[in-house]
Amino acid sequence: MSAPGDMAIKPAMTLFERFLTLWVGLCIVAGVALGHWLPGPFQAIGRLELAQVNLPVALLIWLMIIPMLLKIDFGALHQVKEHWRGIGVTLFINWGVKPFSMSLLGWVFVSHLFRPYLPADQIDSYIAGLILLAAAPCTAMVFVWSNLTNGEPHFTLSQVAVNDLIMVVAFAPIVGLLLGLSSITVPWDTLLLSVALYIVVPVIVAQIWRKTLLAQGGQVLAGTLAKLGPLSLLALLSTLVLLFGFQGEQIIAQPLVIAMLAVPITIQVYFNSGLAYLLNKRLGVAHCVAGPSALIGASNFFELAVAAAISLFGFQSGAALATVVGVLIEVPVMLSVVKIVNASKDWYEAKA
Repeated sequence: MSAPGDMAIKPAMTLFERFLTLWVGLCIVAGVALGHWLPGPFQAIGRLELAQVNLPVALLIWLMIIPMLLKIDFGALHQVKEHWRGIGVTLFINWGVKPFSMSLLGWVFVSHLFRPYLPADQIDSYIAGLILLAAAPCTAMVFVWSNLTNGEPHFTLSQVAVNDLIMVVAFAPIVGLLLGLSSITVPWDTLLLSVALYIVVPVIVAQIWRKTLLAQGGQVLAGTLAKLGPLSLLALLSTLVLLFGFQGEQIIAQPLVIAMLAVPITIQVYFNSGLAYLLNKRLGVAHCVAGPSALIGASNFFELAVAAAISLFGFQSGAALATVVGVLIEVPVMLSVVKIVNASKDWYEAKA
């Protein structure tokens, strides 16, 4: 019989997990269509702000993230030593490679190769959105990717816990550094508020709630997670519809821009996941750790990226559009990486 912690990390496949691409595609279509046909309601929702943070978006992101964070036991950090090679590889990719490689790709593609075809006044904003997208490693969908690759659950738990702790202190400085290099003024108060709202507060709430539930028994926690599953799914789908609704007019009016922004994002995912996978193989890391390590190393915390972009630059900005393109690309591309990782298991485990 599985321990309560394992049950939380590696649940049975749900309908959403089996048809991720379909649901995301439907949300994209629905959001774009509604944003195009009903711009008034979306503009009204967009005006519901406090300190430049959109309240409906914040609520939906909390509803989506907190059930995921409820699965995390920060007491499991002691298990990091059991998978230190995989942890080290993922941390190197997440914090030493991914933000800077995305900045470079943005410079190559957006500032140079695609520059003649993009709105001149949005170039810096597009790059800012790409940097925001790459500066925070994924925390929520990581559990899905790990499940799809038969990943080692304790490694996934430890990796997410470590990344969350690092993100609280590293996200703002890295983004500020890279945005500063791009000659963009950084409103630090808004950026730090976004970190507090979308990382610190949900983590604190989830951990207090988790301890309260565990005090009543592991089965109470498991039952609560099962009940929250549909709520988290509904929040995710609603967030996607809302975000694409905000950008509906731009997406319809700028399909070429969407395609061009998708290029560096797609390259970044394959580059970082491939680099992490090969480094794990070179270091002799087990496949059940290398798979989720590669996926965590490549995936993005797009919820935080979108929220930060909206907070910093506004709903109609190029930065917000770039992060929404990240949402568009994230699931289909990551699912293809999952297939590659699973299909290459025999090659990975073969001795040189």
